[in-house]
Amino acid sequence: MANKTNAQKKAVAGKTTSHAGGTKKENFGKAIYLKWYEDMLLMRRFEERCGQLYIQQKFGGFCHLYIGQEAVLAGCSTALRPTDNMITAYRDHAHPLVLGSDPKRVMAELYGRTTGLSKGKGGSMHMFDKERNLFGGHGIVGGQIPLGAGIAFAEKYKGTDNVTLCFFGDGAARQGALYETFNMAMMWQLPVIFIIENNKYAMGTSVERTSNVTELTTLGASFEMPAESVDGMAPEAVHEAVAMAAEHARKGDGPTLLDIKTYRYKGHSMSDPQKYRAKDEVNAYKGMDPVKMVLEAIKKKQYASEKEIKAIQDRVKAVVEESVAFAENSPYPEAKELYEDVYVQEDYPFVKI
Repeated sequence: MANKTNAQKKAVAGKTTSHAGGTKKENFGKAIYLKWYEDMLLMRRFEERCGQLYIQQKFGGFCHLYIGQEAVLAGCSTALRPTDNMITAYRDHAHPLVLGSDPKRVMAELYGRTTGLSKGKGGSMHMFDKERNLFGGHGIVGGQIPLGAGIAFAEKYKGTDNVTLCFFGDGAARQGALYETFNMAMMWQLPVIFIIENNKYAMGTSVERTSNVTELTTLGASFEMPAESVDGMAPEAVHEAVAMAAEHARKGDGPTLLDIKTYRYKGHSMSDPQKYRAKDEVNAYKGMDPVKMVLEAIKKKQYASEKEIKAIQDRVKAVVEESVAFAENSPYPEAKELYEDVYVQEDYPFVKI
């Protein structure tokens, strides 16, 4: 990986609170770097295309892009098992992509078409994929935090060793439900990893202006929850931290809080003029673009030729364009769909719905 400048080091610097398992270093080989690059490039190109389509009014509602934060999900995905769970907020287009959901169905959901992941009923902010254990996509700020603990509780109740990753932003970290959830998660030693995708500005207000507690790893301290500050611009660092936290949870030792420091290159949503950030800061983060950094590592380690890299880039471009064509040619839901998927008919031992 290329060396960071002093400005870039300062941008991601932060105090680290010791994790129960200590620091674990891994050697990443060709296969994982190529996977990271292709996954991250797909997230980047997909989101760039979404931004263009939104401006063209191809779909409506809110649209929150993940551009700049790709290393977080790339590192998480390679540290998990297929049986593990994931739940997140409304910046959620990239989560199903990295889990292996069909990009065509993700795009169709944005378009509000019946072929979408949520049958066109959720749109940009409510991506779900039951087959891949993705439990949303939630529009209420911080609403997914107690839900993530609930999913982890279910896994513990069933006796599995599956782990739940619960993502939320630095703004949602100020919600009262977080503290109630942390208390229960530690009391019951739930197998959940709380991940703050800390892009510094919530909706448009910096961390420094929302609390005197600016080092977010300390939020778990009163519950004695192990916590760690992680460089979210590097998939290597994310993978190592998530792998350690997952091992900790699988052993029955409970939750971990990860403050993963990342950066969004675009606004909070497509309507955000971004007047609250200094150009020098934005440029410093763009100088450590995670997609470019992984590509540099691949070239330096000679993991792929220029021809092979070009093939990955062409494949990603084709996938994105195929997704757009699929979405535009998919049908809208019929009016009767308003009454479908509202209630679920289930039989329980003591109650019938």
